Order: sequence, then C-alpha cells, then structure tokens
Amino acid sequence: MRTFGKWLGRLVLAVLVLALIGLAGFWGFAPAIVEKMRNNVIVHDPYPVSNEAQTLHDSLTIGDWHADPLLWNRDLTERSDYGQVDLPRLRDGNVAIQVFTAVTKSPAGQNYDSNSAEAFDNITLLAFGQLWPMRTWNSLLERALYQAGKLHRFEAKAPDHLKIITSEADLDAVLAARARGDKITAGILGIEGGHPLEGKLENLDKLEAAGYRLIGLQHFFDNELGGSLHGVGNQGLTDFGRQVVDEAVRRNMIVDVAHSSPQVARDVLEMTDIPIVLSHSGIHSHCPVKRNFPDDLMQAIAASGGVIGMGYWAEVACDQIDPAGIAKMIKAAIAVVGEDHVSLGSDFDGSVETAFDSSELPALTDELIKAGLSEAQIRKVMGENMLRVLRARLK
Repeated sequence: MRTFGKWLGRLVLAVLVLALIGLAGFWGFAPAIVEKMRNNVIVHDPYPVSNEAQTLHDSLTIGDWHADPLLWNRDLTERSDYGQVDLPRLRDGNVAIQVFTAVTKSPAGQNYDSNSAEAFDNITLLAFGQLWPMRTWNSLLERALYQAGKLHRFEAKAPDHLKIITSEADLDAVLAARARGDKITAGILGIEGGHPLEGKLENLDKLEAAGYRLIGLQHFFDNELGGSLHGVGNQGLTDFGRQVVDEAVRRNMIVDVAHSSPQVARDVLEMTDIPIVLSHSGIHSHCPVKRNFPDDLMQAIAASGGVIGMGYWAEVACDQIDPAGIAKMIKAAIAVVGEDHVSLGSDFDGSVETAFDSSELPALTDELIKAGLSEAQIRKVMGENMLRVLRARLK
C-alpha cells in the first residue's frame, strides 16, 4: 500500500510538472503565435515607389487615426518581423502622428452583424495568456489603464522616437522637432468603446489622467453608452451615453463613432457642434457592407467638420487591400465626402490581415499619385485633415 502511495504521489507530481511546463509553453509561445495569425501581412514583392512619390512622401505630415498594437506583447521600441506597427516601422513610413487605441473587450464569435454583450470575452483570455496583471483579468478599466501604461513605458524607453501628446502645445512641439529632422512620432491614446468607464462617469477622470484623449463610444457590442453597429438592434445613445459625450466635449476630447450604431452617430451629431471622427472604415458606395456607414451619414459626419479614416483591411475595402486598392478607396471617399474629410485609419494590429505595414506607406503615396490625386489632396488625406481636427479639439 505504501508503494502504491509513493507511486501515486509521483504520478500526481509528474502531472503537475507537465501542467506547469504546458502553461510555461502557453505563456511563452502562444501569444506570439496568435498575433502572427491575427495581424498577418500578406507576403508580397516590394512595392515600386517612384522618386517623385518618395520625395513627396518624405515631405508629408502623416497621421493615422487607429492602430491596436498595445493589445499585444511586443516591445514597440524594437523592430518586429510580425505585426504591422512598431516605432522603427513608423519612422520608416514617416508617420508623424499615430493614435494607439486600447481594446478592452471583444466578444467571442464576433461578426459585423450581431453580437451579444454577454458572449465570452476574448480579451480576458488574451490578458491571461499574455500574463497581464491580475487586476486586468476582470476589469475593463484596468485593461485600459494597463495599455496606457505600456505606451508610457515605450515613451520612457525611446523618448527621441515617441512623445505622447495630450494638447495642441504637445503636438506643435513634435511637429517642430520633426521640422528640425528628428524622427519622432506623436502618440495619442484612444479607447475603442466606452465600456472601460464601467458605467461610472467619474472613471473618465482616470482615463484622462492616464493620457487618453480620444474616446470611441462602442466596439463590437452594445454597452452602457448605447448601441453598436454590430449589436442587437440599432439602439441610440442612452442617458449615460449622452452624459459621456457631453463630458468628452467639455474636456476637449475627440469623439469617435467607429463601431457605433448609425443611430448613435446621428444622436452624437445632433447634440454636438464639434468635428466628429469615424476613425477606421470604408465608403459604402465603394464597398456596400454593413461595416461602412451609408454615404449620407458619412456626409453628415463630414458636415460637422469631421473626418473618416480609411481602413486597410478586406471587409471595408472589398478585398482590394494592396496600396492601389486603398488609393482607389480614398479617391472614392473624396468623391463622396470631399477632400477635406478623408484621413487614414489603418486598423493596423487590430486582428486584421493587410497587404502592407506601416513602413510601406510610401507605396500608398505612389498609388495616390497614379490615381490622379493632386499634391494638395494627398497632403490633406495623409495628415493635414487629421491635423485640423486635432487642433480643433486638443487645447
């Protein structure tokens, strides 16, 4: 019996050791494997860039309204051979301004048609798998604060290459440094969906203190603020959502209606007199899918003085995701909303497959020239329209 007990004890110990080895392997390798699958760049030959296009590209102020690299366990100060955004690749692409968006909840089985807010949350599993602090495992607010902290640590590690901006003065300082030849990128923190507020307006204080200046109201599900484009029914703003919008406007934050229901977008337009941003999308008449708001709603957003960020992934561009395809979509957007209201909104590292990464933006400039856009139009789309909105909101 004693021999059996020893044998059983050794078996239990062996099982525990194997379980620990399995967990170590999961934590050590699984997150990178998952990201490589989720943020793939299609293998391609180098895109041709003419001397004319490169010269113009080097003179542009380039800004992107939406990228999600803070969701992943990569050191953004180092060049990576997977994913789509890091500071070295932003420098290669001559990106002056990058919005870094915090994703805090994403329903399992997410789709563009209908998602329940009660569905299992994928970010919980990702937070556990990437060994985020335990406080983030069951708090959406803490997930947002943790991701903001990551960007601040990258800034501290590479202050010559990243400056988190929260005001127009900060923006001007970065642009002045770039004019002197410094390869520094202005980073703006945004949240993708207002659910990290956890239903409490006072939590906006904590997000603002962490550096957040852009607030997306919804993501893939209805929340306390109102209906999602991908939720259950076209619900508008709730009373709490109206409070949040009012407070965001008062604090000179940027309001983003990407992923919001059409009714939420219309409610926001009706109750505000600020330029509204739709950070990452496409144009419905160019690609008639639910993810792209109807053209008349896009025109209403433009009429607010706002902008629509053009995304680089298949669902919004109808599978035309190489630089030529994105240039074609941008030209279509100009025809719908005007050259003063089109921006870039890549959705890089947002669990999307793309045909180029942030280092390859000169190829987009080259294709915009080929598509017949003027230099003035290219300057507006690539960054000047974004700058105008930022100056209107960041005080």
